[in-house]
Amino acid sequence: MRPTGNTTDTTDTTDAAGTPELGRLLRAGPFHLALRAALAARGLPLHRVQHRLAARGIKVGVTSLSYWQQGARRPRHPESLRAVTALEQILELPDGALLRLLASPEPDPGPARPAARPYRALFSMGGAVERLLDGMELPSDGGLHTLGHHERVRIGPAGEMRVRESQQIVRAHRDGVDRYLAVHHGDPGCDVSRMRVTAYENCRTGRVRCHPEAGVVVAELLFDARLRRGDTYVFGYAVEDGTGARSGEYVRGFSYAGGQYMLQVRFDEAALPVRCRRFARSGPDSPRTGLTDLTPSGRHRAVHLLEQSVRRGILGIAWDWD
Repeated sequence: MRPTGNTTDTTDTTDAAGTPELGRLLRAGPFHLALRAALAARGLPLHRVQHRLAARGIKVGVTSLSYWQQGARRPRHPESLRAVTALEQILELPDGALLRLLASPEPDPGPARPAARPYRALFSMGGAVERLLDGMELPSDGGLHTLGHHERVRIGPAGEMRVRESQQIVRAHRDGVDRYLAVHHGDPGCDVSRMRVTAYENCRTGRVRCHPEAGVVVAELLFDARLRRGDTYVFGYAVEDGTGARSGEYVRGFSYAGGQYMLQVRFDEAALPVRCRRFARSGPDSPRTGLTDLTPSGRHRAVHLLEQSVRRGILGIAWDWD
């Protein structure tokens, strides 16, 4: 039988929890630490909690549960709050013990990061990207800073973007980060159903979502370790494309400033451009600025750009075929 009554009473929460520490957290919060302690006290892994919620007709993903206990997200929507009430039952807590903590102000996260530029401010298909990202239930900034990002793009014999490889160095700015969402946008006429995302260094591929009309693929890359705040991590992945029309540029959008970025574009011997240029752009409809001619190397038929500290906006390399 579940305890009832005033959840601020010391005896109620300690007895219900079974441990003084959990009792203290149920009284003082914050929510995520109380939830984490309750899960640990009952010895319930998240997948079992998800199954018990599903048996009550409540659909909550393991990812959402994980973010709730990490403090990366707080339940806000009616369905999420219904799940919290059910969690109190599953974890044998007093009525309202967790819901009451959600009514308290969120703990100070420390110095705020500068606001990110939304995808729709960077790319014409940004709205489609944002809808896919929302469905993946990842916090808005992912909990990561990019320290370095090296990309290599190969252009095929018909001028198509054949494959791009990315290696990233990131630092976590919150505890519990264990994944990254990679976004790929194909050229006009591409077929997202034929694209393939391959995780090849310190990660594995999780969920993959596509928007065929926009030519966008969003892939979840699951790290081999759960990061703590301040940890750095290196991971690499590739996107095999080759499904679109002849390509004329490759761009990378940056929602946040900072970090080094290197882009190399390598051309097939059967499809060599007559001119290559580096450029920057502040948005999808903005003119190209900072145009700099790039000369492909004779042996490797490649050009590159290197930005030591990126600014918010777009960087890319464009080329002319005629």
